[in-house]
Amino acid sequence: MAMFEPGHLHIERHALNKDDYSYNLCIDYEVTNDPREGKGMLFKMHGSIEGKDLKEEFFLPKDQAFDFARHAMQIAQKHGMPATANIASMHKTYDEMFEDVRKQLDVKSGDPVKPEHLE
Repeated sequence: MAMFEPGHLHIERHALNKDDYSYNLCIDYEVTNDPREGKGMLFKMHGSIEGKDLKEEFFLPKDQAFDFARHAMQIAQKHGMPATANIASMHKTYDEMFEDVRKQLDVKSGDPVKPEHLE
């Protein structure tokens, strides 16, 4: 199950058998300014994986904010999500979040990318 509203994504999965996995995760996000990186998006990830609580935040500069799913998956795996899980499989929901991030950060096609972010 996945639910999206601007600034908030909720994804949930219940194990189907003893070899399966469960999670209940929310990602809240808002535009903020970092003293070094400037304008960007602060992501607050919270919930549980396999019944274990998770609460972490990460900031992505404006030109990297669209890589949120990769960062969220790395955090989820660090907290017990199997590497075989694919929380990005809910394309429609992620597309909505991607579009909202773009809108909130006022990103336009052709906006510059900091060269140091390409390394």
